[in-house]
Amino acid sequence: MTSTAPSPASRARGTAVILAVGLAAMVVSMTQTQVVPILGLIQHKLGTTAAGAGWVTTASLLSAAVFTPLLGRFGDQHGKKPTLVGVLVVLVAGSVLAAATDSLSWLIIGRVLQGAGIAIFPLALSVLREELPHERLHGAMALVSGTLAIGGGVSLVTTGLLTQGSDASYQPVFWLSAGLTVLALLAVVALVPASRTRSGGRIDVLGALTLGGFLVLLLLPISQGHQWGWGSAATIGCSVGAVLMAALWVLVERKVSDPMVDLRMFTHLPVLFTNVAGLLVGFAMFAQFLGVSYLVQMPPKVAGYGFGASVLRASVEYLLPSTLVSLLASPIGGVLVRRIGARTTLAIGAVIGAAGFGWLVVAHDTTASVIGGGVAIGIAISFGYAAMPALIVAGVEHHQTGIANALNSISRSVGSSIGSAIITTLLASKTVAVPHLPPGVPAPPAESQFTLAFGIACVALLLVVPVALLGLRRTHSPRVADPKVALPEPANA
Repeated sequence: MTSTAPSPASRARGTAVILAVGLAAMVVSMTQTQVVPILGLIQHKLGTTAAGAGWVTTASLLSAAVFTPLLGRFGDQHGKKPTLVGVLVVLVAGSVLAAATDSLSWLIIGRVLQGAGIAIFPLALSVLREELPHERLHGAMALVSGTLAIGGGVSLVTTGLLTQGSDASYQPVFWLSAGLTVLALLAVVALVPASRTRSGGRIDVLGALTLGGFLVLLLLPISQGHQWGWGSAATIGCSVGAVLMAALWVLVERKVSDPMVDLRMFTHLPVLFTNVAGLLVGFAMFAQFLGVSYLVQMPPKVAGYGFGASVLRASVEYLLPSTLVSLLASPIGGVLVRRIGARTTLAIGAVIGAAGFGWLVVAHDTTASVIGGGVAIGIAISFGYAAMPALIVAGVEHHQTGIANALNSISRSVGSSIGSAIITTLLASKTVAVPHLPPGVPAPPAESQFTLAFGIACVALLLVVPVALLGLRRTHSPRVADPKVALPEPANA
């Protein structure tokens, strides 16, 4: 098939679309990470417990699990742009509510609304697939995926800056996200063309409810198990309920005429194994974020290790370099996807990331070592984020792009939740005996727990290599395209 080079005007329109959806993806990434450094501040300002403040993150996670597949499917059926605009409006409302309230209950409701914004990422990838010619698609998806990393880094820095001083407040953090979301909303309205492809059909309400129930029951014990106790009735009950709800969801989707999720999608190797890779990459990303953040804030005079860094210093000096490198590596990942294939790019990134974690295992006692290991992990995350959307897009039909990318986003969220739970449990399970510790101040974790956490994350990324090279090997199924094969050009190419 011969291809006509796009005109300068067409390239400019495509670039505008990339910038608009990239800004939207960056903003939603910021809203998800902005509360992590200020949970203690929220707990203090609202006079709640650590468990109560923890629901500020859990509420967003559960909301994302429920709304991401629903809105991804809605975008496939009724148009990507109107769905994207609607989600951004909800995100603005959630940010304003969180910024204006001094009530924990209303703050949690605001975070529920913000959690729906996670659907922006799969919707953004669907917009790119619809609007861009195939020669620009992989690079654009890699760049937009990279904005997730830069959004997290920028959020850490701005949160640290906005919460300095003795009378700090969490509210400016949410006002900033509200303003940036309004900017993203205006960019999408002005620059993203109206959706041309819509599959139509009715919303599978029962399928959405059962899938949402399954994800909530799955993620609740993962995110709250360290508070409830891993052997508690609540944790075991939710886990059993998740299994039962998953079975019910499968039964529902097999019976309805227009299911929310085509279950045959899960039998395609590119979808199944890409989601496995997403879970492992999400685990590794959060292991690096939490592990390094906690490690560098440990006071060396008390714990015997660490750097005694503040939240701001931990973000700027130790985490921001890996974020910036991740952004710079995103277009390189897109080039590698086009030239050597998505699964090879995924495997290369995993090896680099495993080497970074391996370095942190043996040498995390100097600033250079911690930053260097983080940079390698940042490259791995960037390559993974570049490869996974390409694998998903090549592995599903056009009208399934939104829901397929939504499920891949959820797999990364589940991996991040598991990473958070494991890191938190490991650090609490073995502590340093500190004499004369003030009442209410927890003993610092033993240094060996950080070594173990980094080792587990190293193994997780090493597992991505066989997933990519063996699980994602070329399939001869007529419904699944090789990720190295060019996709059909959209109508405006």
